[in-house]
Amino acid sequence: MKYLLGADFGTTALKMCLFDENGELVVSESARYNLITEGEFVEFPAEEFYNVFASVLNRITDKYTVDAMSIDTQGETLIVLDKDGKPLTNAIIWLDTRAEKQAKEIEERFTVKGIYDLTGQAEIPAGYPAPKILWLKENKPEVYNNAAHYLLLEDYIIYRLTGEFAASRSLYSSSLLMNVKTGEYIPEMLDFLGINGSQLSTLYESGEYIGEYNGIRVVTSALDQIAGITGAGVVREGIMSETTGTALAVSALTHNIPKWHEGSAVSAYYVKKGLYCLLMWAPTAGATLEWFKNNFCESEDYAKINVLAESVPKGSEGLICIPHLCGTVMPENNPKVKGVFFGATLKHGKGHFIRAIMESIAYTIKEYSDYINADISEIRSMGGGAKSDLWCGIKAEVLNKKVITLKQKETACLGSAMFAGVGAGYYSNVAFAAENIVKKDKEYIPKESVYSALYKDYKDTEKKITEIYE
Repeated sequence: MKYLLGADFGTTALKMCLFDENGELVVSESARYNLITEGEFVEFPAEEFYNVFASVLNRITDKYTVDAMSIDTQGETLIVLDKDGKPLTNAIIWLDTRAEKQAKEIEERFTVKGIYDLTGQAEIPAGYPAPKILWLKENKPEVYNNAAHYLLLEDYIIYRLTGEFAASRSLYSSSLLMNVKTGEYIPEMLDFLGINGSQLSTLYESGEYIGEYNGIRVVTSALDQIAGITGAGVVREGIMSETTGTALAVSALTHNIPKWHEGSAVSAYYVKKGLYCLLMWAPTAGATLEWFKNNFCESEDYAKINVLAESVPKGSEGLICIPHLCGTVMPENNPKVKGVFFGATLKHGKGHFIRAIMESIAYTIKEYSDYINADISEIRSMGGGAKSDLWCGIKAEVLNKKVITLKQKETACLGSAMFAGVGAGYYSNVAFAAENIVKKDKEYIPKESVYSALYKDYKDTEKKITEIYE
């Protein structure tokens, strides 16, 4: 039996899962760490990233022989090394916003449309690597002038493991350094930043063998979101994923990047040559339900909450939830919008409010699906929301699509393990791995439903609420 390790390096936690070649989970380990936050600065010692990784890996290799491993990571976190491979400063985390001025400088030079056409990114946030490099140039010349290597987190860990400067093109999708269509660095951007290709890692496809660490084959993975949908079996057009956790993430694959237009909000991420992931998200999804539970249903657990909502008719008897407790990001960015319960009467109880929240998230997923305008046949549902049969059923009826949950919940780790298996030669390609090792749990088949009219009512109400905060 071959053992494949998938590591998922998130913002504040590392998760490692060891799978056998059939995709069965053998063991999992994890570790948490605290970021250093001071105002707009968000950092973490680069060496500690590796120390955390090595510590968790050792717990697994002490008991099992790992054949190959792959590491997906958070995007946009910048690590700067000197000529000896030593960090010149703390890693600058993707949440860091110090480079607002530099992001504006890049926008002035390239324009938002120009950046979208080159990189697939519909915005130029301060947290992306290119503005951070420019910030170092303008504010930390002692770091900038001694920088031999600019890395993201995946290539830093690969470097520490193998001595090679190598990274997945997927991870560099949101760096503003890579052309999303060619998968190569953008000469004009490097010139603008005053850096050269020798300071950047060699770019590879996901699932390519790079080197070895203590006999373990090290293989490129992907951006964490891409690894997550890969582990959910979203490896071709026609399948969409939705993750209802604290936030909401909706992803679909396409061979064609949508043309830019004024107000474009959806970014396209590199998956492989000619295949891209359209990613949409909302800051509050499960967070809205959790907020309501903590404040108004303290004595009920989530099982009881589901029972309360199940007793309420579809449409929550006219109660509509606008779930934007932290504003909206997509398809329009409006941080001023507030959350609202509209249409409340004396007949509405806890169950109505709970069901209205669940329906509102399903409506948001439909809105995103309509905006992407992809031909979707099924939806893979992940996150805490996938545990609720009621919520999955609501989503199936609102979208009029089959909703499928998965037996393996650690889809990012599984996706990375799949890449490891491809790079080690155990699977011919990722599609073959997905077909053979991604296991479905439950299926929710849409029935004839009243939700088409209810969705229109929701959108009309949301539009009126949004106009108040414009």
